[in-house]
Amino acid sequence: MKQLMLGNKAVARGLYEAGCCFASSYPGTPSTEVTEELAKYDEVYCEWAPNEKVAMEAAFGASLAGKRSFCAMKHVGLNVAADPLYTMSYTGINAGMVIVVADDAGMHSSQNEQDSRHHAIAAKLPMLEPSDSQEALEFTKLAFEISERFDTPVLLKMCTRVAHSQSVTEVSERTVPTKTYEKNISTYVMMPGNAKKRHPIVEERTRLLKEYAEHESINRVEMGKTSLGIITSSTSYQYVSEVFGDSVSILKIGMANPLPDQLILDFAKKVDRLVVVEELDPIMENHCKALGLKVQGKDLLPICGEFSQNLIAKALGKEPPKGYALEENLPLRPPVMCPGCPHRGLFYTLRKIGCTVLGDIGCYTLGAAAPLASMEMTLCMGASVSAIHGFNKMGAEKSEKNTVCVIGDSTFMHSGMTGLANIAYNQSHSTVIILDNSITGMTGHQQNPTTGLNIKGDPAGKIDLEALCRAMGFARVSVVDPYDLAACEEVIRRELQADEASVIISRRPCALLKYVKKNAPLRVNPDKCRGCTSCMKIGCPAISIRGKKAVVDTTLCIGCGVCTQMCRFGAFEGGTGEKDTAAPGAAASSGHAEEGKEKA
Repeated sequence: MKQLMLGNKAVARGLYEAGCCFASSYPGTPSTEVTEELAKYDEVYCEWAPNEKVAMEAAFGASLAGKRSFCAMKHVGLNVAADPLYTMSYTGINAGMVIVVADDAGMHSSQNEQDSRHHAIAAKLPMLEPSDSQEALEFTKLAFEISERFDTPVLLKMCTRVAHSQSVTEVSERTVPTKTYEKNISTYVMMPGNAKKRHPIVEERTRLLKEYAEHESINRVEMGKTSLGIITSSTSYQYVSEVFGDSVSILKIGMANPLPDQLILDFAKKVDRLVVVEELDPIMENHCKALGLKVQGKDLLPICGEFSQNLIAKALGKEPPKGYALEENLPLRPPVMCPGCPHRGLFYTLRKIGCTVLGDIGCYTLGAAAPLASMEMTLCMGASVSAIHGFNKMGAEKSEKNTVCVIGDSTFMHSGMTGLANIAYNQSHSTVIILDNSITGMTGHQQNPTTGLNIKGDPAGKIDLEALCRAMGFARVSVVDPYDLAACEEVIRRELQADEASVIISRRPCALLKYVKKNAPLRVNPDKCRGCTSCMKIGCPAISIRGKKAVVDTTLCIGCGVCTQMCRFGAFEGGTGEKDTAAPGAAASSGHAEEGKEKA
């Protein structure tokens, strides 16, 4: 049976058909939908883990138990999971284990353009790279076969375009192979004596995998005209095929690591000119050069950003296919916080106070954008909490009284806790603000350990952030409602002046959550509006200035009321006045602020 499938959905289908029984992932665009789609199959146990390292280790444990397992993450998530990844190369696996990593060339939703092939090479692990949804399904199933045949975890490298585009995919039935666990200390206990014996096994496995890459159809030659031969992979293969058709010969690489030698040498002999077309780093190009071949690649094509049909056609002197010569000077549409976003009031307050704000990874990173322009640093998951400690240690009292860090609830569970432990242990007077919007917002509303629900929306263990922070040694823990600007300002100013570390939890659920009640939209009374533009300082997309008067787009406004607190003339009217749209168990700001103050 054939279906039109998103690339990520096709991977999930491949996992299901291959008999995967366990999945643990951390959401990260563009990988998130793989696990979300897999969770729709009741035969497969699925979970969101606190971070990628935990997900990979849990999947390894499931493999050890004898069940085929899987974990998924985006490229920067693989950095977090690198510790277990590199050692799993030595231990090998029991039942098959597949690791999906999705790269984000073009940085559509990422802080860097990382090429995950480097991890595969350094860890000496096989990596498969599909170019469409059908291959995504097939390569996923093949990855399990390779995993068990060669006793190794297998990386499946997706990218934004393959993950988020659709193509026709043929599905089949599910089969569930299993293995039994057998105690084997020399294989699975990686103390130095055992690890030394495992390294030669890894090298022999790499040799065998290289032979496999030479002869299996996962790498294939498509001979056309021989004046130009192109070596390519992944989505670049689709672009090359669309631009050139059979006017060139193509060596399509499906196994990104290890790369074949003889197959490439034989292909090069058949063509007059050899070009490598690959996004980001020149890994295949350098491999060809190491084989002594004369090859072009990054001298023609960029090392940065995503490729396209137009880009490849222009670089290689070919007219783009009909329909692809699009105007590129389109108006920009920068991302903004949603109307009613709970983070907006908090960032406005931080800017008003004049704080130095060290930020983190999440939709709240938009606090760096105008007009809020509050956030001054974003590095990686959890870095805000770690960095404020070092910043304050070197800035002493002056910075401690004027610097905060912000981190989301999901990101805090991911990797903020260890930084908080460092503050408690090594005693900087740092002010940490946890932006608790009761969900993992940036990647599309996935649950996390603080929400009390699992990946299927069923009741799950729930971590109490206030109790956790106190247990970690923080006497000063306050909760504030970011819709209440006065309360936000009061609590932040108070905690900055404290001569000890403190945690402020800014709690208000994401305005896009289905259970959050929306107030009636506000409107502007033009007779009261003075055109002072104070309301524009919060950057709400529902508010604009027309004819020197503020105007509210009622199709966007959710009646959060933040703008009413900024207008000195009472021009904003309407709404229900209702403020408590918080998640169950989250009280309004003033009561919690006072409670935190009393307990401090």
